Amino acid sequence: MKGLITIGLLVMSNTFMTLAWYGHLKFSEMKWFSRLGLVSIVLISWGIALFEYFFQVPANRIGYKTNGGPFSLVELKVIQEVITLIIFVLFTTIVFKNETLKFNHILGFIFLILAVYLVFSK
Repeated sequence: MKGLITIGLLVMSNTFMTLAWYGHLKFSEMKWFSRLGLVSIVLISWGIALFEYFFQVPANRIGYKTNGGPFSLVELKVIQEVITLIIFVLFTTIVFKNETLKFNHILGFIFLILAVYLVFSK
């Protein structure tokens, strides 16, 4: 159960982080947002990223073996990176219609899945 809670929290965390890191590129299409200076955009992104920490920190505390969770530190990081990639691909294909996945992207994702397998193999 702790593993599923950890993964769910990491999904939420990465959703906010992806929105903070890349959302402003799409938000710039909004008239009011396009008039903001860089400092304002950074502060808005920082405000969004704050919510990332409300999910990331509990996910790591709940999921970490030393705290009674099922994952080692390396496993937590690999899970987080894979979730980041999945959220990013979904965000990119849904929000940015002009971005397309190419063969080399898919091949890279396959290698990342192989990395997950290797990290979790005993």
